[in-house]
Amino acid sequence: MASSLSPLKINMELHSKNRQNLLKSLRQHLSKSSLPLHGFVLLQGGEEQTRYDTDHEELFRQESYFAYLFGVKEPGFYGAIDVRSGDSILFAPRLPDEYAIWMGKIKPVSHFKEHYKVTTAYFTDEIVTVLQQNYQGSGKPLLFLLHGLNTDSNNYAKPAEFQGIEKFDKDLTTLHPILTECRVIKSDLEIELMQYANDISSEAHIEVMRKAKAGMKEYQLESIFLHHTYMYGGCRHCSYTCICATGDNSAVLHYGHTAAPNDKTLEDGDMALLDMGAEYHFYGSDITCSYPINGKFTSDQSLIYNAVLDAHDAVISSMKPGVSWVDMHILSHKVILESLKKGHILLGNVDDTMVERLGHVFMPHGLGHFLGLDTHDPGGYPEGLERRKEPGLKALRAARGLQEGMVITVEPGCYFIEALLIPAMNNPETSKFFNKEVINRFTGFGGVRIESDLLVTATGCYNMTKCPRKIQEIEAVMAGAPWPVKKTSTTVENGLESKA
Repeated sequence: MASSLSPLKINMELHSKNRQNLLKSLRQHLSKSSLPLHGFVLLQGGEEQTRYDTDHEELFRQESYFAYLFGVKEPGFYGAIDVRSGDSILFAPRLPDEYAIWMGKIKPVSHFKEHYKVTTAYFTDEIVTVLQQNYQGSGKPLLFLLHGLNTDSNNYAKPAEFQGIEKFDKDLTTLHPILTECRVIKSDLEIELMQYANDISSEAHIEVMRKAKAGMKEYQLESIFLHHTYMYGGCRHCSYTCICATGDNSAVLHYGHTAAPNDKTLEDGDMALLDMGAEYHFYGSDITCSYPINGKFTSDQSLIYNAVLDAHDAVISSMKPGVSWVDMHILSHKVILESLKKGHILLGNVDDTMVERLGHVFMPHGLGHFLGLDTHDPGGYPEGLERRKEPGLKALRAARGLQEGMVITVEPGCYFIEALLIPAMNNPETSKFFNKEVINRFTGFGGVRIESDLLVTATGCYNMTKCPRKIQEIEAVMAGAPWPVKKTSTTVENGLESKA
């Protein structure tokens, strides 16, 4: 299937606006703290990495904070922003003459100034001289360096290092929380890129849906997705390692890694859980589709799928600025548990199952996460907001109220994971809620996840993902029907379509 899309033209004004956004927030912070408005924000870009002790260089992808402010795709750069004047400066590596033989023409620094829309550009061995000459304060020039905790990875951002840095005063605490918060709210130009990544990824998911057949390998589904997004969308990178899980593999939340490399043979009747998203100019998408390989849902598959879809739709219908993401996560648990009771998988009162946190048994991950330059974009736990420790809540990657301009995934799931089910069914406090005879029917079922990317709007939210979700839509598309289906008159409320 060819694409209806053309690769989106990159507007470097995006990064200029990001720098302006940072400067505005940083200056406000300094003014409130009665600190002088001078110094430089200084970030170090990523470096190329070779594989172990070989000379093989992995395909480079820029560090995300640096990409946010400067949009530079090449390795080895530094970038500075003058807090007083707002001037932006790029520092490019001074390449050896041999580079031209093996890697192509050596570009002058004027190229980077023009291409990346910065005020000036120099070489990295000129950092000390240039910053000292442009400093407008007294004493040693002040550098605001990026250093802070990523609450998803529990790793720290690396502050810039260069020869001669001892000639500067360093601030390691101010920049990280301010810059992280800037990334939380997306600009129109960022949203345009993310919509494009969603559009091409949605197309690719549909292409996989139409070509999936029993007897294929999981990695062939991954290959179809990668081919479509690269061939037609110009997406050389994915946002993350593709998860192409079928059968009981679909209960492995991060399947697809090197030890479980999407290599199972697809079997007739298997459920597939395909979590794949393309990245375009650093900005990503994150989409999951679940469906039976043979294109026809059984009654059991329909039960679990609709439980997850109802949770997905209930959350989207409730999203708007001011809504607590923790409340949305709890809502998704309740909707799924209600469906499992209706399907006679669970017994007793649903409120009692919520008290016992049985939602965590069937959905051990969080409802969703911020999305942008990283699959798990930072900012879910700003300063002063601690991660919840209760089962079912500690896995949440964000626990704050929604704001207009956030992009967050909605990805409820329902899985039959023995490592969670068996202890819960043997626990005297929770065993009474399980209909063991019915649950045994789902041994080897795996799981279902439905994931869409949502932009929070002024009055609700908008679903950026364009995949078929209802069972009848999926079955029709897998049988060859066109997508999207042409409708006579529809309205869109909170990203869900309904007849006008």
